[in-house]
Amino acid sequence: MNNNIKPTAAELEILQILWENGSCTVRCVHEKMNRKKDIGYTTTLKIMQNLAEKKMVRRELDGKSHIYYPVLKKEETQNVLLDRFLETTFSGSASSLVLQLLGNHKASKEELLKIKALIHQLEGGK
Repeated sequence: MNNNIKPTAAELEILQILWENGSCTVRCVHEKMNRKKDIGYTTTLKIMQNLAEKKMVRRELDGKSHIYYPVLKKEETQNVLLDRFLETTFSGSASSLVLQLLGNHKASKEELLKIKALIHQLEGGK
């Protein structure tokens, strides 16, 4: 696992789109990003070029279009970023993170059931 993963917030938005779609052109990513906020095409292009330079995505030429593919795995990236966040923000305390999260955000019944099932599993239940 690459612990040097350091995507910016904008790069993470693009990675999310690529993880959901597998691959995209700049135009495809740009259209999906513009559903949430107004961003210029050249800005999207530059961010994607930066991701390629950082080797977080790979770019292949398909005719006149460049197709971008995620190199980073979603789960690995989330784990690295979460571990870093946990260490720097909560001094490594998972319980502090969970208590803060659940205290500040209303979890759905489905989410609470998943959390309870995970706790049960971690306690050795089946």
